[in-house]
Order: sequence, then structure tokens, then C-alpha cells
Amino acid sequence: MDSMEDHLDTLTPVLRISQLDAFELDRALEQLIWSQFAQCFQCFKPGLLTNFEPELRAFLQFLLWRFTIYSQNATVGQALLNIRYKNDLSQGQKYKPMSKRQKLWYALFAIGGKWLQERAHDLFSNRSPESVIHKFKYSITFITGLLRVAGLLNFLIFLQRGRFATFPERLLGIRAVFCRPQGVRQVGFEYMNRELLWHGFAEFLIFLLPLINTRKLKVVVSSWFLPVGHLHHNDGTLSIHCKECAICGDWPTMPHIIGCKHVFCYYCIQSNYLSDADFTCPKCSTEIHNIEPLISNIHQLI
Repeated sequence: MDSMEDHLDTLTPVLRISQLDAFELDRALEQLIWSQFAQCFQCFKPGLLTNFEPELRAFLQFLLWRFTIYSQNATVGQALLNIRYKNDLSQGQKYKPMSKRQKLWYALFAIGGKWLQERAHDLFSNRSPESVIHKFKYSITFITGLLRVAGLLNFLIFLQRGRFATFPERLLGIRAVFCRPQGVRQVGFEYMNRELLWHGFAEFLIFLLPLINTRKLKVVVSSWFLPVGHLHHNDGTLSIHCKECAICGDWPTMPHIIGCKHVFCYYCIQSNYLSDADFTCPKCSTEIHNIEPLISNIHQLI
């Protein structure tokens, strides 16, 4: 304890994000404990815990408070982030732990407030408007509204000054401090920059690749470099015939020939031939003797 008191004299203030992260870790832990507790009763009658859920949640939160705030002056989230509560009402700069009275009042605000908020509807419902309990409801509602406004104002002040993240902390005079000195963190961004670069490049490829007509690109490359069987290399129209369908004028899809020096898409020539048995080539009027696939010389060699 003495070494910690000496260290806390020169510590920098706790970062705002660290205090907020500690609250988020505490909420996640409470939800995890409740889900594990509820699973113990999943084989029982459905809705068994519904009537007693606020009290059970308060009991689990009380156990957490007993073994965290009461014994260690820090919640689980704060302990993970090297934070601890300090009695800010004490005189002097040295570390002073929370008094027992502050711990009890903290439990009353943190646990009792949540329980009252969850149980308020059942406590004040089905009461006659003239009953004392029903009139007490308006006082509770008014006080709850004031506490919420105070919590909002306190949070705005916290964002400006970085102390007392919640209204109960400010009211009780407890402040979050580092329990050990914080060293200077050397953060390298080379790995992050590399990951961002590759991630952006991958997203660009995912956007670009679907826009590329790979079939058409393959046909173009094949017509440039692969000589076609059944046609002579000295034919000046060879480069033209292999690049467009004589019917649709587009790049040939599954190119076929009918005996002339023109190329057709398989579906174009087959559909026209099935609909008209006397169909001829629209370019040279060659009759269809046989529909054969266009085979390149490289395929013939294979």
C-alpha cells in the first residue's frame, strides 16, 4: 500500500475513454453472469425467474460489489484497466481508499437504484389513486427525473474535465485513479497501415472483378494469339471473322462454324437453324451443311 501511495502522487489523470471502457466491461460482466445464472434454470418451468428477476439481479450485483468495490476499491473493469477508486474527500495528495460509508452508499446507489427502477412498475401498479403509495409514486418519478438530469449535467462536466464519470461518484467524492504508474506507450502504425492498404485493395478488386467480362476477354486474347483451324493464315479477313458473330455482331460465345469463313455464337446459329431449316449465312449466303465448334490449332495439338 505504501508503494502505491507513493506512485499515485505523480500519476497522470485517468483517461476519459479508460473510465468509460471500465463501465462497459462491468456491464458486459453483469450480463454474462446473469446469462450463466439463467441457464442453470433452463430445464425448469419457463418463466420461473421472471417474477424474481429484479431481486436476483440485485443479489448478483451485491456479490460483485462485495468482492470488488468493498474489498479492492475497484470494479472488475477498473482492475483490468489498472484503475482504482480514491477517496477524494481526504486531505492531501496521497492515495486514500474509499471509506466504509462511501462503499455502502455506493452500493445503495448502484444496486438499490437499479432494483427500484426495475421494480417500480410492480410496486405502484394496481393501486387506487387516493392511496398513499400511489401518491408516493409521483415523488419517486420526480426524484428519478431530477437524478437523470443531474446525471446528464455531470456527464457533460466529465467530458470537459475528465473527473467523476457518474453522478454518484461526484456526490460521494470518489475518483478513479491509476493504481500503478503508466509508462509511455510506443505504438507502431506500420502493421495497421499495411492492413488498411491491403483491405482497401481487396475491396477495390471485389468491386472491379464482377465488372470484367472474362469470357469476352478470353475470346479477344485467343483471337490475337491462337490461329484458328479450318482458316488459312494468309486470309486477310481472319482477324475479323474470329472477333464477331455474323448474326449478332458481338464477340462469339462458344464459337461455331457452318462451313464458311464466318464465326457464329452457338445459340445464335442453333436457334436460327432450328427455326428455319433453309437458313444461310447472312454474310455470304452459305448454306448450313454442318454446325461444328471452332477449334483452335492449339487444341488440335493437344
